[in-house]
Formats: sequence, structure tokens, C-alpha cells
Amino acid sequence: MDFTDISEAVDRVGHVDSLAVPLGPGVPGGFLHALGERDDFVRLEVFGALLPDLYALFTRRGVHYRSGFFGPAERFLRDSGASIDYVPADFRRFEPVLRHLSPRIMATAGAMPVDGRVSLSLHAGASVDELHRAGADPDRLLVVEVSEHFPRTFGMEPDHTHSLSLDEIDILVRTDRKPLDLADAEPTEVETTIAGHAMRFIHDGCTLQTGIGGIPSQIAKMVAASGISDLGIHSEMFTTGLMRLHQAGKVTNRKGSPFDGFSPTTFAAGVPELYEWLHENRDVRFLPVKMVNSPEMIGRNRDMVAINGALAVDLSGQVVADSIDGLQFSGIGGHEDFVSGPGLTADGRSMICLPSTTTVNGKVASRIITRFPAGSVVSTPRHQVDLVITEYGVAELHGRTIRERSVALAAIGHPDFRDELREQAQQWPSD
Repeated sequence: MDFTDISEAVDRVGHVDSLAVPLGPGVPGGFLHALGERDDFVRLEVFGALLPDLYALFTRRGVHYRSGFFGPAERFLRDSGASIDYVPADFRRFEPVLRHLSPRIMATAGAMPVDGRVSLSLHAGASVDELHRAGADPDRLLVVEVSEHFPRTFGMEPDHTHSLSLDEIDILVRTDRKPLDLADAEPTEVETTIAGHAMRFIHDGCTLQTGIGGIPSQIAKMVAASGISDLGIHSEMFTTGLMRLHQAGKVTNRKGSPFDGFSPTTFAAGVPELYEWLHENRDVRFLPVKMVNSPEMIGRNRDMVAINGALAVDLSGQVVADSIDGLQFSGIGGHEDFVSGPGLTADGRSMICLPSTTTVNGKVASRIITRFPAGSVVSTPRHQVDLVITEYGVAELHGRTIRERSVALAAIGHPDFRDELREQAQQWPSD
């Protein structure tokens, strides 16, 4: 199959049309940038999530963007007045959402073709089946953008090849786009302290899930430098930190699950070294999110330890992780799945890690609060939460009563707020 000039791909998009792109690393950036050079849209509906760049397309009149996960680009577009709305759905539910929307055009990034197939590279997510459906439907359009900078990665044969046949693809374009360079932020002193508390629950034989950010990055560094070994990896996102654990010889992937022998993930983002390391590396396999984020599958791993963050936790154990005062900040993603999955077994642990305070309009506020105010949107319900960790310690909630949970959470609040929290905790109903 020959490459098509990107201008021809842009011309195939109608004045009134619908388009979907994968989350983050799967976004075909060159195609979206080229599409943004047009200003003749009447109604172009676009579905995506966690844009890795700012695209002029979403500032054009007639373009409406539905996002399943807000990142910096989505927040900027919203705040600048673009036509953008949030679609409440966890990552697994992106798949039925896509099936329901059935966009005429599906577009994705991929690696350079090899042996008649295009690896989906850094993203499997919820779009794999819809990409195949679009490729098989003569009334729909499948656009694939490939670049030599995107690694060739693998799935789990024979049912999940993590690739497209050239015969399925309607338009194949080649660009020199590079994956997002996402460096881990240097952890603060508070984040390092939190990571130290989290290390109490990681031991030989654990299976780990981490995300991006100062705390999970520091935990990965601490584990890599420790004597802990024989680890498994099962993570929605594959990060630079998880690569470091592989490189340090800590990962054996003897998890006791169908994914033994490799690290399953559904997308990857990090530094350029990560993408070079992932190229043709079968130690990591990219699988659909419905498999990777299945709580039941997560719970089958040996001594599963999931590490997640939050914006705030109330004294009942409810978690707000994706909105601030009801305004969308990020998204649900796999948060609830990886909080709940370890709790399906006696040996699994899930951590919610967060600093005890934040600063709002120049004023310090507690992230451990008595009750969420009206209008707050709970990301994860109280009955799924196990460990909550701040720089002041660990609150173990699993199996505890309402009063015990509230007292434990008050104890890890910032000292400036702790007396008030303890007073309120004593007012929760006794058993």
C-alpha cells in the first residue's frame, strides 16, 4: 500500500462529519494539525481524550470536541472558550461510547508498516475494535498516520495482535511526528515522604500498577534501589518508572495470571528513552483496556499493589480525583478499576496517595476534609478505598467501621487542620 499525501486525507473529511481519535499517545498529531488548517467546517464532531498537544482544529468554528479525559490541552481549550464538553466515562466505557457514536472517520497513530501490518505502537485503549470496524465498513474511513519515531510494539497473539492489516486501512500517511516527551517531575519533599510510607506495603513478589507524577516516580526509584525483587507489572499506563524497574532486574512477571511472563498495559508515555526501549520489546504487551483494567483480572495478580492519586478525600473515605468544585480537571480513567481490583482478594492493596494540603487562591486548604460540599463529584466510592497516604502517615480503611475510618483519616491530616478533623470524626455515627 502506498502512502497518501496528508492533504488528501484532510480533503476526505466532510464539512459535516464525525471523527474519533484514541487517547493521548494514539492521537495522529500530524493529521490533526493539518486538519486545523481548514476553516470551512459546518459541524465536525470529534471524540477523543487527553490531547498530547494543542491543535488549532479545536478552535475552528463548527468544530465540537467531546473529551473523555481532560489534560492541560483540554483545560486550555475550555478556558479559552472553545466548543468542548466532557463525557463522563471511565476508560473501559470509552469502547461502548465509541460503538454508540460510530464516527464515520477513525484515525490513529502507528509504527511504520512491517510485513503488511501496522503496529498500533503506544496505544491500545478502547479504540482497537472500532478501528477494525471502520476498516471493514466501506461507508467509513480509517486513517492511519505512521512515523519512524513511534516504536513497534506487540499484543498477545493470536486474538490481540495490537496491529492493523494494510488491507484494512483506507488512507496511510507518513509524518515525522515524535511521541510526547513526558518527563517525570522531580518529587517534592512531601511527595518523597509519601513514597516512603507507601514502601511499607511493597515487598518481594508484589505486582505493581503506577501512573505518572512525582509520587509514583519516586516509589519506582525507591523500589529500583531497594532489595525488593521478583515483581510483576500490570498497569494501565506504562511509564518511565516502570521501565526503570525492568532495567534494574526487578521484574520477573510471575504474577499467577494469564499475563505471566510480560507486563500488560494499554498505553505508554514517558521520555524518548522509553520509546526506544519499547521498540520490538516483547517484555511489554499492549492490550485493550477492557482486559487490562478489568477489576477481576487485576485481582488475579499475586499480591497486587495499585498506586493512585486524588485531589481530596473526605472523612467517610470518598475520593474526588478528577474535578475541582465540580469543574472538570482530568478524568476517571482507570482510577476506580485499580482501586477496587486489589480489594477483590485478601492479599491485594490499593493506595490513594496525596499531599495533606493544597493552596487555593493563596490560601492553604486541607485535602482531607470533613464532608464534600454540594456540587462535588465523587470519583471513587468509600467502600472501595483501602489505604490513604499523606506525608503524615497511612490510614488503613479496609474492613474498618465508619467511626474508625474517620478517626484514621483525621490522624493523617495536616497539623493545622487535624484538631478540627478529629472533632468532626468523633461526630460520625458510632456502630
